Amino acid sequence: MTFGEKLREIRLSLNLSQLELAKKAGIGERSVYNYEQNDTFPRPNALEKIAKALNVSVSYLLFDDNASKNTKADLELFYANAKKSYGNKGAREAREVISRAAALFAGGDLDERAKEVFYQSITQMFLESKAVASKKFSPRQRARKKKNEGS
Repeated sequence: MTFGEKLREIRLSLNLSQLELAKKAGIGERSVYNYEQNDTFPRPNALEKIAKALNVSVSYLLFDDNASKNTKADLELFYANAKKSYGNKGAREAREVISRAAALFAGGDLDERAKEVFYQSITQMFLESKAVASKKFSPRQRARKKKNEGS
Protein backbone atom coordinates (compact mmCIF):
# COMPACT_ATOMS: atom_id res chain seq x y z
CA MET A 1 0.00 0.00 0.00
CA THR A 2 1.43 3.38 -0.95
CA PHE A 3 1.63 6.31 1.44
CA GLY A 4 -1.20 8.06 -0.44
CA GLU A 5 -3.46 5.01 -0.26
CA LYS A 6 -2.81 4.61 3.44
CA LEU A 7 -3.43 8.30 4.08
CA ARG A 8 -6.75 8.16 2.23
CA GLU A 9 -7.80 4.97 4.01
CA ILE A 10 -7.12 6.42 7.46
CA ARG A 11 -8.79 9.74 6.60
CA LEU A 12 -11.92 7.98 5.36
CA SER A 13 -12.01 5.66 8.37
CA LEU A 14 -12.20 8.78 10.53
CA ASN A 15 -14.94 10.23 8.30
CA LEU A 16 -12.82 13.26 7.44
CA SER A 17 -12.93 15.09 4.15
CA GLN A 18 -9.69 16.27 2.59
CA LEU A 19 -10.58 19.80 3.66
CA GLU A 20 -11.23 18.72 7.24
CA LEU A 21 -7.92 16.89 7.43
CA ALA A 22 -6.12 19.86 5.90
CA LYS A 23 -7.58 22.25 8.47
CA LYS A 24 -6.90 19.86 11.35
CA ALA A 25 -3.27 19.40 10.23
CA GLY A 26 -2.71 23.04 9.29
CA ILE A 27 -1.81 22.27 5.68
CA GLY A 28 -3.42 23.04 2.34
CA GLU A 29 -6.32 21.01 0.99
CA ARG A 30 -4.52 20.70 -2.33
CA SER A 31 -1.55 19.18 -0.48
CA VAL A 32 -3.76 16.46 0.99
CA TYR A 33 -5.13 15.74 -2.48
CA ASN A 34 -1.61 15.56 -3.97
CA TYR A 35 -0.38 13.26 -1.19
CA GLU A 36 -3.33 10.91 -1.70
CA GLN A 37 -2.72 10.85 -5.46
CA ASN A 38 0.95 10.05 -4.80
CA ASP A 39 1.88 13.17 -6.79
CA THR A 40 4.02 14.52 -3.94
CA PHE A 41 5.26 13.39 -0.57
CA PRO A 42 5.02 15.62 2.50
CA ARG A 43 8.06 17.19 4.07
CA PRO A 44 8.92 15.87 7.54
CA ASN A 45 7.15 18.69 9.41
CA ALA A 46 3.97 18.26 7.35
CA LEU A 47 4.17 14.50 7.82
CA GLU A 48 4.27 14.97 11.59
CA LYS A 49 1.27 17.34 11.46
CA ILE A 50 -0.72 14.82 9.40
CA ALA A 51 0.13 11.97 11.77
CA LYS A 52 -0.92 14.08 14.76
CA ALA A 53 -4.17 15.13 13.08
CA LEU A 54 -4.98 11.47 12.32
CA ASN A 55 -3.86 10.36 15.79
CA VAL A 56 -1.33 7.87 14.41
CA SER A 57 2.45 7.67 14.45
CA VAL A 58 4.60 8.77 11.54
CA SER A 59 5.92 5.20 11.40
CA TYR A 60 2.39 3.89 10.97
CA LEU A 61 1.85 6.21 8.02
CA LEU A 62 5.13 5.31 6.38
CA PHE A 63 5.39 1.57 6.77
CA ASP A 64 3.36 -1.26 5.28
CA ASP A 65 0.90 -3.05 7.51
CA ASN A 66 3.06 -6.17 7.25
CA ALA A 67 6.20 -4.29 8.28
CA SER A 68 7.97 -5.99 11.11
CA LYS A 69 7.08 -4.71 14.57
CA ASN A 70 10.74 -5.27 15.39
CA THR A 71 11.74 -2.79 12.69
CA LYS A 72 9.46 -0.16 14.21
CA ALA A 73 10.83 -0.91 17.67
CA ASP A 74 14.37 -0.65 16.30
CA LEU A 75 13.56 2.76 14.84
CA GLU A 76 12.19 4.00 18.15
CA LEU A 77 15.30 2.69 19.90
CA PHE A 78 17.45 4.46 17.29
CA TYR A 79 15.62 7.74 17.96
CA ALA A 80 16.00 7.29 21.72
CA ASN A 81 19.71 6.59 21.37
CA ALA A 82 20.17 9.59 19.11
CA LYS A 83 18.44 11.76 21.73
CA LYS A 84 20.53 10.32 24.56
CA SER A 85 23.79 10.78 22.69
CA TYR A 86 23.11 14.01 20.79
CA GLY A 87 20.17 15.69 22.51
CA ASN A 88 16.86 16.81 21.06
CA LYS A 89 18.49 18.24 17.95
CA GLY A 90 20.17 14.91 17.19
CA ALA A 91 16.89 13.03 17.67
CA ARG A 92 15.07 15.51 15.44
CA GLU A 93 17.75 15.14 12.76
CA ALA A 94 17.54 11.34 13.01
CA ARG A 95 13.76 11.43 12.49
CA GLU A 96 14.19 13.77 9.54
CA VAL A 97 16.77 11.51 7.91
CA ILE A 98 14.49 8.49 8.29
CA SER A 99 11.42 10.41 7.10
CA ARG A 100 13.23 11.61 4.00
CA ALA A 101 14.57 8.14 3.32
CA ALA A 102 11.08 6.70 3.74
CA ALA A 103 9.85 9.20 1.17
CA LEU A 104 12.11 7.48 -1.35
CA PHE A 105 10.23 4.26 -0.81
CA ALA A 106 6.66 5.52 -0.65
CA GLY A 107 4.89 3.59 -3.31
CA GLY A 108 8.13 2.02 -4.46
CA ASP A 109 8.86 -1.55 -5.47
CA LEU A 110 11.64 -2.33 -3.00
CA ASP A 111 11.15 -5.49 -0.99
CA GLU A 112 11.34 -5.45 2.81
CA ARG A 113 14.91 -6.82 2.85
CA ALA A 114 16.20 -4.05 0.57
CA LYS A 115 14.49 -1.44 2.77
CA GLU A 116 15.99 -2.99 5.90
CA VAL A 117 19.52 -2.94 4.44
CA PHE A 118 19.11 0.69 3.41
CA TYR A 119 17.81 1.75 6.83
CA GLN A 120 20.61 -0.07 8.63
CA SER A 121 23.17 1.62 6.41
CA ILE A 122 21.72 5.10 6.77
CA THR A 123 21.38 4.63 10.53
CA GLN A 124 25.02 3.60 10.84
CA MET A 125 26.19 6.54 8.70
CA PHE A 126 24.12 8.97 10.78
CA LEU A 127 25.55 7.72 14.07
CA GLU A 128 29.13 7.72 12.77
CA SER A 129 28.77 11.24 11.37
CA LYS A 130 27.29 12.56 14.61
CA ALA A 131 30.12 10.97 16.64
CA VAL A 132 32.76 12.57 14.43
CA ALA A 133 31.02 15.95 14.56
CA SER A 134 30.58 15.68 18.31
CA LYS A 135 34.33 15.17 18.82
CA LYS A 136 35.32 17.78 16.26
CA PHE A 137 32.87 20.46 17.32
CA SER A 138 32.34 19.81 21.02
CA PRO A 139 32.40 22.86 23.31
CA ARG A 140 35.73 21.65 24.79
CA GLN A 141 37.32 21.33 21.37
CA ARG A 142 36.17 24.80 20.37
CA ALA A 143 37.45 26.29 23.64
CA ARG A 144 40.80 24.53 23.24
CA LYS A 145 41.11 25.73 19.65
CA LYS A 146 40.24 29.30 20.68
CA LYS A 147 42.81 29.16 23.51
CA ASN A 148 45.53 27.88 21.14
CA GLU A 149 44.74 30.60 18.61
CA GLY A 150 45.05 33.25 21.33
CA SER A 151 48.52 32.02 22.44
